[in-house]
Amino acid sequence: MQMSPGAPSAQIVSRTPMSPPHWALLQRRVLDDATAGCIEFFDKYFDERGYLRCVPRWGGNDGPDDAAENLLNWPALHALGADDIVFEMYKIGWEGHLRQYTEAKTEEVPLARDGMYYKEFPTMFDWFHHGEGLNAFFLQGLSDPHDPDYINRARRFAGFYMGTDPQADNYDPEHRIIKSLFNGSRGPLLRQATALDWAGDPIEVEGRFNPLHRERNFEEMLEHFRDYTDVVGDHPLNLGATTLALTAYAVTGEEQYRDWVLEYVDAWVQRIEANGGIIPSNIGLDGTIGGAYGGKWWAGTYGWGFTVDVVPYTGERAHRGAQFQYRAGYGFGNALLLTGDQRYVDAWRGMWDKVNANSREIDGQTHYPHMYGTEEGEEGWYHYRPVKFAPSAEEVYFWTQDETVLDELPETPRWVRHLNGEDPDYPVDSLQDDLDRIRSCVEGIRADATTPDTRMSDDMNHLNPAITDSLIRLMLGGIPTGRVGYPLHCRLRYFDAVERRAGLPEDVAALVDGMTADSTSVTLVNISQTRERAIVVQGGAYAEHLITTVNDGADTVDVNETCFTVDLAPGAGVRLDIGMQRYARQPTFRRPWD
Repeated sequence: MQMSPGAPSAQIVSRTPMSPPHWALLQRRVLDDATAGCIEFFDKYFDERGYLRCVPRWGGNDGPDDAAENLLNWPALHALGADDIVFEMYKIGWEGHLRQYTEAKTEEVPLARDGMYYKEFPTMFDWFHHGEGLNAFFLQGLSDPHDPDYINRARRFAGFYMGTDPQADNYDPEHRIIKSLFNGSRGPLLRQATALDWAGDPIEVEGRFNPLHRERNFEEMLEHFRDYTDVVGDHPLNLGATTLALTAYAVTGEEQYRDWVLEYVDAWVQRIEANGGIIPSNIGLDGTIGGAYGGKWWAGTYGWGFTVDVVPYTGERAHRGAQFQYRAGYGFGNALLLTGDQRYVDAWRGMWDKVNANSREIDGQTHYPHMYGTEEGEEGWYHYRPVKFAPSAEEVYFWTQDETVLDELPETPRWVRHLNGEDPDYPVDSLQDDLDRIRSCVEGIRADATTPDTRMSDDMNHLNPAITDSLIRLMLGGIPTGRVGYPLHCRLRYFDAVERRAGLPEDVAALVDGMTADSTSVTLVNISQTRERAIVVQGGAYAEHLITTVNDGADTVDVNETCFTVDLAPGAGVRLDIGMQRYARQPTFRRPWD
C-alpha cells in the first residue's frame, strides 16, 4: 500500500482474518447514516449562503448560540471518519452563521444594536452560552488545523481575553480576573444586567412560536430572567474562556496562549484554597472573594445561591447553581492537558468532600447539599438531594483513572463497566440506540411543517443527526464533547494514512475495550474483504499522550512517539495493547504528517 510521506516509523501489519463483528458493522452504519441525516438536515434548515432558515434573535432563550448548535458535533463526526461532505457542509454553515449574526441587530437591547456578532464573536454574553455556540468551532481544528481563517479566528478570539484587543477589555492581569459574567468582543458588562439584556427584543410568541423554555408570551420570557442581574465580577463559568486560548495554542504552538490559561486557572486554584476548598462564585473587581456582592462568596447569577424564586411557566422555584457546577470543571481539565499536572483536577475533585461533609439524614436516607446561600432567612447549605455532590465525576475518572471516583456516582456508567469487561453488550446496545436516534431525527426533519418565519433557531436542535457520544466512547476511548463547548478528551485518535485526512479510513471500525492509567486496548477491523487499509493511531485528540509500546498478541513493538501505523489486509483485524504515558506531550492540532 502506498502511504503518504511523513507516516510514523512504527508499524503494525495484520493479515489475520477477522469476521466483521456486529459492533463493527453497526459502527460503520452509524457513521454512514449520520452523514445521510446531516445532508437532509442541512438541505432543509440552511440556505445556499449557509444562513439558518429561522428568525435570528438575541438572548438566552433563543440566541446565536442556539443557532450555532445546529452544527453541534459535525466536526467531531468528520474527525471520527464520516464522509468529507459533513465537514464541507459544516464550514458553509459556520461561515454563514458568522455573517448572519453579524448582520442581525437588536432594536431595544443595547448590547447588540450594531450586530449580535462583532469581529465574528458575540458582543457580550456569558460563557454558559458562549461555550455552546463555540462547541463546533473548538473541534474544527481536528480536521483542518491549517485553514487560515481558523487560525486567525483562534488568535482573535483568544485575544479578547488576553488584553490584545483594546475594544475587549475583559481581563485584568493584575487581579487575574475576567471582569464580568457578561463578556465578549465588545468587552465586559460592568453594570447590573436587565431581563431585556437576557431575553432579547420583544417578539410575538403565542400562536407563532413554541419556545423550548415553554414561555407562553414575551412577558414570561422577561420574567424568566428577572433575577439574572448580578453579573459584575469574575465567575467560574468564565473558565470556559480557557478553551479559546487552548485552541489558539494547539493551532499555533505559541507559548503566550498556554501561559495565559495557566495564569488564569492557577488564580482559581488559589481562590479555592483560600475559600476553604470550595470554588467561590463571584470575585470582585478588586480581586477579592465575594468582593462583587458584599463578601458573599456564594452570590451572583448562576452562583452557589442562585435560586430563582418563581419560574413563570411552572410557578415553582428552580435551583440553577448547576449551570456552573457542571461546566467549570473543564477549565481545570484544560490545565491538565497543558501540563499533565493532576493538582488541577485535585482542586476540583477536593471540593466534593467539602460539600458532601455537610450531609444530613432525611427520612432515613443520607442527602447531600448542592447549593449554598440564604434559604428561608438563614445562610448555609441547602437543596439537599439523595445523590452526592460530584459534578464532572465521569470526566475526573477519565483524567485520573482513579477507581474511587466511581464511588461518588449513583451507579457505574455502562461504558466504564464495558471497559472493565463487565458489560459485553454495551457496544451493540449503544450503537443500536444511536441508529434509532438517527432514524427519529430524520423522521422529525421530514415531518417538520414549520416555515422559516415561525421557526426559532433552537427548534431543530433536537433533530440534529450528528450523533457522536457512543462513537467517541467506543472508538476513541473518550468523553463525549456534548454541547458545553470544551475540548475532546480521549485516549486514541485515528487518521487515514493514505488519504491524509482525520478519521478512520473507509471500512475500518475501532473498539476501545480496556483502559488503565498507562495502557489502552483497542480492536481494529477492516470489514472490506477486497481492499487493504492503513490507519495512523495517535495518542490523544491532540497528540498529548506518548505511546511507548504496542503489542499485537504476538510481538511488542517499541514506539516512543505520539503515533504509529496499522496496515490491515482485506478482511483482517487485530487487537492491540498500547502502552502510553498520558499527558506527556504538549497538545497540538498538527497531524502526523505535518
